[in-house]
Amino acid sequence: MNLKLTFLLLKKLNNLLFLILGSFLIILAIKYNQYSINKKNQTLTEIINNNYFKKTTQHIFNNLNSVYSNIDHKINNGESLNQILKYYNISDEEIKNIKKELKKFTNINKLKVGSVINLNLKTNQKNKLEQLTYPTSKNIKIVIKKNSNENFYSEKIITKLFKKNILAEGFIKGSLYSSAIKNNVDPRIINEFARIYGFEIDFQRDIRENDSFQILYENFYDDTGKFYRSGKIIYANMNLRGKEIALYKFDHETLAGFYNANGKSVEKALMKTPINGARLSSSYGMRKHPILGYTKKHNGTDFAAPSGTPIMASGTGKIIRAKWCGGGGNCIKIKHNSTYSTVYAHLKSFAKGIVVGKKVKQGQIIGYVGSTGMSTGPHLHYEVHINGKAVNSQKLNLPSGRVLKNKQRKLFEVQRIKIDILLSELVLNK
Repeated sequence: MNLKLTFLLLKKLNNLLFLILGSFLIILAIKYNQYSINKKNQTLTEIINNNYFKKTTQHIFNNLNSVYSNIDHKINNGESLNQILKYYNISDEEIKNIKKELKKFTNINKLKVGSVINLNLKTNQKNKLEQLTYPTSKNIKIVIKKNSNENFYSEKIITKLFKKNILAEGFIKGSLYSSAIKNNVDPRIINEFARIYGFEIDFQRDIRENDSFQILYENFYDDTGKFYRSGKIIYANMNLRGKEIALYKFDHETLAGFYNANGKSVEKALMKTPINGARLSSSYGMRKHPILGYTKKHNGTDFAAPSGTPIMASGTGKIIRAKWCGGGGNCIKIKHNSTYSTVYAHLKSFAKGIVVGKKVKQGQIIGYVGSTGMSTGPHLHYEVHINGKAVNSQKLNLPSGRVLKNKQRKLFEVQRIKIDILLSELVLNK
């Protein structure tokens, strides 16, 4: 009797071990394919977050008689809601009803890549969805549930956020970006700060060690104190070798932007540098080509920066080229108006949505630093064309920004005084 019982237990254990072993062989096969492409070590975290791993482990738990399954699915590029739900064996009828509910709040054909859909499934029979949660923003989520009649209903849940004004200041050690990060400034705020000063400052030549910065900006938190997102920059200041460049945010229907204390806009047709924290590695003019070896005219300016560094559109305009450009590698050309156009070459990749015909705003991320084409290392080759002819972007005299007058100037002065008072209070309370 004992021998028979032992045999049955061993048989069940053997089946379970076989299932686990088979699952991990599948995982190893998938991961080996990724190793051969990336030639990098996969971390345990990446393996655990892999959708195939989650489904396999979920199958193991199902065989251990778990009735409910809770799944977090990270949306990948190109995935549709239909594909995701079918992947977890949701029936066509339930998929139809889920899509009907979700359509009430969001465009289901444009799922946010990187967002996480949470699925709560009943798995004692064919997978039945008990609840789906989809975040449409950092503080808004759509929840779809079943009522007592097994019919789906949906609701929008909004987490109330509280605004807090943050004053970050410090000395520049190394680069502006790394110095701001050390002061716990959100990277999005740093990029906006760099965009604002991109009209006035050459980040390679104008900034020196121990120059200082101030940023007054908004952060948003929930009622537990959890950080959700950063808001807008209210005030910015840079002290470059004793010279202060202070800028104030002016909220206005048509003239919104950043202005100095005299009401003059900082914004110009083109930014001085379309990249933050880069080193000027090659200027405009005659030079010995680093690969071809002979002397020829260099029609642009090269900025050396780590691979993957974001590149901004130096002005508002339309993309007229976004493709492989031979020696220039991946390149983008933007037409800003009938006079000005700019070129960005040797890119690692284009930003999402950057295609010919796309309209872009000044300061918008359009691509990332790379070393494609005829290049000796990661850098941005940047050109400015006037009426189709390349010119020296670093010696370009662009028209200065607008100056507020009359009623608009009075409105600006009121906002500027309020900002100065707020700034004083934050400095005193530090």
